[in-house]
Amino acid sequence: MPVQLLKIIKGKSETSLPSHLQKEDLQHLQEGLDHTNKYFQGIVILFYPLTKLGDGTDFFKIVLQDLDNLCSRINSINILIYGKMAQDCAKVIRRGDTIVVAGFELAKSPTAREDGRHGCHLELSEEAGSIIYIYTVPRTTAASETASVSVAPKYVYTPLNHLKDGTVVNLYGVVKFFKPPYVSKGTDYCSVVTLVDPSNVKLTCTLFNGNLDALPKIYKVGDIVRFHRIKIREYNGQMQGITSAGFAALTFDGTVGAPVVPRTSSKVYTFMDEEQKTIEELRVWAASNLSISGPAAKLSGVQPMLFFDLTCQLVGKAKVDGSSFLLKVWDGTKCPYPTWKVPVEARDLEGEKVLLHQLRNLTVDILVYDNHVQLAKSLKIGSFLRIYSIHTKQSNADAEVVSPIEFHLHGGTCYGRGIGVLPESNPDVKELKAFLESVDLADSQDMESMSSVELDGTFNNVTVLTDHQDLNNTELKTILNSTAPQQYRIRAKLRTYKPQKLHQSIKLHCSKCNSLQEVPDGDDFDFVLQGSAITAPNTELHNTSWYDSVMWTTQDQKQRKIAIHFVKHDEMLQQPEDTLLMIEGGTLKEVWKLTKRFKCVIPVRSTEDDLELLDLSAPFLLQGNIKYYGCKRCSTPKPIKSLSSIAAEQRPSWEPTEIAQALGIELLQYVFIMKFTLVDGTGALNAYLFDHEKFFQIPASEIFTNNFLQQKMQMTMNTLCPPGRKLGQLAIILKGGWDGKGSFCLLLHIQSLRVQLRHGQNSDWRNAGVRRVPINLF
Repeated sequence: MPVQLLKIIKGKSETSLPSHLQKEDLQHLQEGLDHTNKYFQGIVILFYPLTKLGDGTDFFKIVLQDLDNLCSRINSINILIYGKMAQDCAKVIRRGDTIVVAGFELAKSPTAREDGRHGCHLELSEEAGSIIYIYTVPRTTAASETASVSVAPKYVYTPLNHLKDGTVVNLYGVVKFFKPPYVSKGTDYCSVVTLVDPSNVKLTCTLFNGNLDALPKIYKVGDIVRFHRIKIREYNGQMQGITSAGFAALTFDGTVGAPVVPRTSSKVYTFMDEEQKTIEELRVWAASNLSISGPAAKLSGVQPMLFFDLTCQLVGKAKVDGSSFLLKVWDGTKCPYPTWKVPVEARDLEGEKVLLHQLRNLTVDILVYDNHVQLAKSLKIGSFLRIYSIHTKQSNADAEVVSPIEFHLHGGTCYGRGIGVLPESNPDVKELKAFLESVDLADSQDMESMSSVELDGTFNNVTVLTDHQDLNNTELKTILNSTAPQQYRIRAKLRTYKPQKLHQSIKLHCSKCNSLQEVPDGDDFDFVLQGSAITAPNTELHNTSWYDSVMWTTQDQKQRKIAIHFVKHDEMLQQPEDTLLMIEGGTLKEVWKLTKRFKCVIPVRSTEDDLELLDLSAPFLLQGNIKYYGCKRCSTPKPIKSLSSIAAEQRPSWEPTEIAQALGIELLQYVFIMKFTLVDGTGALNAYLFDHEKFFQIPASEIFTNNFLQQKMQMTMNTLCPPGRKLGQLAIILKGGWDGKGSFCLLLHIQSLRVQLRHGQNSDWRNAGVRRVPINLF
């Protein structure tokens, strides 16, 4: 028979190969030589689906690896099988099988340059007299085992200090650092892992696969991995590992004494008894030689300005905007700080409404950004997660009233940022599930603060206030004729608002001196950049201990000198999405181009001693589409070298507030300033809106550069004050204060859907000591 199965009994073939056949290794398979009585033996590392050629002939392709030459630069070859033999092979051949091929024809491979395999391929068919022998072993897999194997070849594992450029090897290693899988710039998923072993050599591997499950399932530093058929290459004097054809991985818990159970999505793999000893030896070595962090933090132990890993359960999720996504999670403990609740429409929030209500005081909202959004969208409600390098911060830590703590998973993969899904068999998940089941949810209930939106998930036509029910509605006439100070609850109609061109409502506000100013336009910024380009960069300030510099001359008539300084961390350049850079001599177009690729851009110019900021009429920092300005009156700019203190931090986040503080800049906030005219049939009252963060979920800083947000804001105002709609069909219910001097002032904090009110025409309303109350629209 052209295709024969040979049984392996106690490590030996039950049937011997024909005596006239002699084994040929991969290196001697060359055109022009006689291979009539030769056979080639290898292990199947890849096979393709059975297809038909243009003439209807069946075609099956496999890739064999020469196990005797694993360290060779080229150790695999394509096998092309035609006709009925292709049909027979497609039914029985699987990855990991040991194959012997004889009676083959040798031909030049047209894909050798692309796939990195042997320069020739082998062609086999029944008509040509070819024979294929497939070795099999009896299936004796125990019920407790997760996989069975068709063949058990002996693998050779290479220590990390014996790796050579261009080889494809098998290896074991202990995880010293890793980045959870993320979507690469192409269509594949990517994971980065740094391995060590007792040879004290480090190997960083970059792994790609279109199937997320095919990447190693690493959950923490200290896990042990086994990689088969990983390609080694040398780059800048260091060995690196990359995926190659037939790459496969197993992962093991690195805890001493833990069960030796491989994590893999593959149903076919080999694992010998002697390899269990290798795992246990690596565990003992890692426990003594590797700094392995303790358990992930609990929500009950978080602090502001902290980076931590969290093991938790997902109970809700929602889309926020194009670049961020909301995850509602809990771990059974309560955060010691009030937590920021991300405003989303109830209909957009996925999750069981009753459970979300029960857990509302135990869940936290985590905003994930950029490259993490796609994975976040795919997460299933109820799944257990480990979220790596969450950042906690407060909007105003110095306030007398403690401001909410916010949870962010920033974009990029620096410091291992990412999201991992843990199986229910994971020991940490078992422990967490047991703890969650013991939590008494009755202790966390607080029905008084529950709004109708959270209760029934609908906004309907009327929203009932659950706070301040002790106050009755008061007519505007009564308020206008009353004495101060008083607290009132009013029901009024919005007659009009100003400015009608909503982008004109955005100003820059200094919280220190309470000044307001117009947002400079792009022409002003361009003018400042052109003025700074007159002075050529000072090359003596290039390539310091904390930044690297690059300079070139433009090809236009002006032949401008442009210098870019890339800030380093731990003496290394970061990924672009985590990098702060400084530019000298660039135009507005060139600056905006850099902001699309790098996290932060600071325009600077040279002095004799240091780099310095430009005139504060220009932005001192650009991040994405947002320009950050400083107050000329309150800022005391410091030399650029002051940023080196942030670069030296363990995990520099390059947040605008931190950068401003380091540079002695009083950061100006983008705010909305609007005037509402309210009526109720008894009188008219002017209300002034001041919002320093978001107006109905719209960031003031992004209005100028986002047409969609401008349209969304206009739609919001059309809802509050519909064009051509009768005033009797719309009303606003507010609670506020009155001091008898002419008009209310309304301060909106949309993140918690609450409104602040204070009366006073001449008072300093931006600094008013007021309390928050709900807003009701119907």
